[in-house]
Amino acid sequence: MLLKNLNFHRFQCGFTQVLRVSRSFSNSPPSDVQQPSDEPISGKQVKPERKSVVPSNSRFIYPEFLPDPKIEWRNSLREKLERMDMIQRRKHIDIPEFYVGSIMAVSSSNQHAPNKATRFVGICIQRLGCGLRANFTLRNVIKHIGTEMKYQLYDPTIQKIEVLRLEKRLDNELLYLRDAPNEYSTFDENMEAEYLPEGAPVPVNPEMVKLKPRPWRARWERKNMKGLADLGLEDRFYERAKELATPWEKYDLMKQYRKTIPEEEQKEIFAEVYSELHEVEVMRKKLKRKKVFIKPTKNV
Repeated sequence: MLLKNLNFHRFQCGFTQVLRVSRSFSNSPPSDVQQPSDEPISGKQVKPERKSVVPSNSRFIYPEFLPDPKIEWRNSLREKLERMDMIQRRKHIDIPEFYVGSIMAVSSSNQHAPNKATRFVGICIQRLGCGLRANFTLRNVIKHIGTEMKYQLYDPTIQKIEVLRLEKRLDNELLYLRDAPNEYSTFDENMEAEYLPEGAPVPVNPEMVKLKPRPWRARWERKNMKGLADLGLEDRFYERAKELATPWEKYDLMKQYRKTIPEEEQKEIFAEVYSELHEVEVMRKKLKRKKVFIKPTKNV
């Protein structure tokens, strides 16, 4: 009986040693398998992740992506959703770069038109709004009548936006063209597009506009407009304008802060959307450069 217990104890000890050896072999990797290392493989360079470099002029090209600076109208979730919708809209329609003073043509759907679409050519006299509420106004003189069309930039009824002449003016608004002679706002409806070389700066049109005699729609002598010629008013009008002028406001940093979005927030917003906008522009450029080859047919 004692011999049986001794043999059983030896068998149990040997079995536990076998288990320990097998576990040690199972936990240790085979000698012929190479463990992955964090060091780069010899002969191959690991490319770092590309970071999109946001151009400094993005706030002028895409001003509608910046939210409203008024705090009571801010909502971060709504702004983010609107930016997503704007990017999706830009994937379906080409919204080119334009400024106040650019000559543009907009084709939009119109169920009452013969071709179910209308095309309006005019000069951009105003650009306002942010997000999906961004809008711009075109002006042209048609049959000796000043005509203006206001478009929502992301309106789904817009089929095509063309920039016939890309340029800027001396002022951020050209509403004084309403009080100017028709020659300053008359453009041919069949005007052909004028192309600038790629990478060329946007030209500034220094044309000085001479207004009609009073009455006007606004007190332009008080607006400090750079693109207006001499108004030919009496001295009392200019004296009154000096009395109502507020030249100290350009030094009011808090007022400028309340009217604009901080630069840090601008960089954060454009870093979020610029990569997708850049991909859309690159895709459109490739489609424009693509040439379609038509195989000639033999005349029998």
